[in-house]
Amino acid sequence: MAFQTTAEAQDKVGKLIARARNAQKLYEHFDQQQVDEVVTAVGWAIVNETNNCLLTEMAIGDTGIGKYEDKIRKNHRKTMGLLRDLQGAKTVGVIAEYPAKGLIEIARPVGVVGAVVPSTNPVATPFNKVINALKGRNAIILAPSPKGQNVCAKLVELIHAELSRVGAPTELVQHLDLPVNKIETYELMRQVDLIVATGSGNNVRACYESGTPAVGVGAGNVPVIVDSGADLADAAAKICASKTFDNATSCSSENSLVIHDAVYEDMVAALQRQGGWLLNSEEKQRLQDVLWVDGHLSRDVIAQTADKIAHLAGLSRDDEEPSILMVEESGIGADHPFSDEKLSPVLTLYRARDFDYAFTIVEQILDFKGKGHSVGIHTDNDAHVMRLGLEMPTCRVIVNQAHCFATGGSFDNGLPFSLSMGCGSWGGNSIPDNMNYRHFLNITRIARTIPAVEPSVSDIFGEFWQRHDIRGDDGDI
Repeated sequence: MAFQTTAEAQDKVGKLIARARNAQKLYEHFDQQQVDEVVTAVGWAIVNETNNCLLTEMAIGDTGIGKYEDKIRKNHRKTMGLLRDLQGAKTVGVIAEYPAKGLIEIARPVGVVGAVVPSTNPVATPFNKVINALKGRNAIILAPSPKGQNVCAKLVELIHAELSRVGAPTELVQHLDLPVNKIETYELMRQVDLIVATGSGNNVRACYESGTPAVGVGAGNVPVIVDSGADLADAAAKICASKTFDNATSCSSENSLVIHDAVYEDMVAALQRQGGWLLNSEEKQRLQDVLWVDGHLSRDVIAQTADKIAHLAGLSRDDEEPSILMVEESGIGADHPFSDEKLSPVLTLYRARDFDYAFTIVEQILDFKGKGHSVGIHTDNDAHVMRLGLEMPTCRVIVNQAHCFATGGSFDNGLPFSLSMGCGSWGGNSIPDNMNYRHFLNITRIARTIPAVEPSVSDIFGEFWQRHDIRGDDGDI
């Protein structure tokens, strides 16, 4: 990607960076207690119900995306989960000692972070990045999407009030000048010390190509297996709760269900009891025509309710509103758009004759889109779970859970709370983890001498020589 810049962009971004560096140099001398006070204060800027409601109203009003009640819940839950994760985490000074190895680890800031944030989550995602950056004694500059720029400015204003409350420099947290544009966003990528990007594939690729150390996350297109031994009522309730949450703005929402043939009809019936509409072939085509325009997912349907999408497609049922829209599919790839990510309460159903075939379907879906992100399974067969973990190109296997709630961390699983899921080399990312505070730290290691542990040649090769009938030479070099 060719980066365009101008002298004006370089100057404007450069001034933001200079203010951020001055603030960060002061903040770098805060001790752990002071840093934790800053993190708690900034967390209160969104957990405070009044602020949460204000920001959520602005986010939906500006972007037209998602559900008010669900965004309120997401902002609160994700922030509380992150603050729980950060309690007691050491990010100042010595954070670990390994006497037997003679090693001491010291946490150091990365400096000034640039954060590219999407319009789908214009509050929760930047807050998550701000808090993680501040936990590591960094400054951070936000680059919002054009639709999310006004709520971003308000968010930063509320954060500044809390930073002032605890005596921290307000310019630790800034945003690009409004109106936001691509040239200044790309210029920010070039001038910061670390860039973290969540959002469109173009932005993620740009951050990796900027020449700046980068943490970008890959696309989601989550397939979920419903195995023959699944609790179907439980699975259907969790899938529908996940798929309808915030109108499926999350990249972790289920996009395809791969259902074992033995339970296919029963599972479809369970989904219908949750309000799912199973469309016939004619209705499927009408839905497809609404979802994709000129080969691209239509902005008119992204994160809208199933009822609104059904209305746009001219679909109806007597006295009934859908929670999700379901289509049956057998193909995968560009010629079968329902195998792609839909960012809406639309769910694609595949029928698999057995688990081996379900595995193959999931593998093909990920190979088309979403490799590295995550897969789910509803099952009572742990061998099937382990096979997904051992063989599927995915960084997360979510077992018997509502996928969008579980993938980014949950109070009842051990994944870090995050809104940015790394997809490893499979997804073209530098990390396979949920983005967390550790990705905002440099680590200095002090190494002292220890009693030498030096093997002989035969210590290493002895068994190998025996297995292959090699005449060994145990001479030292």
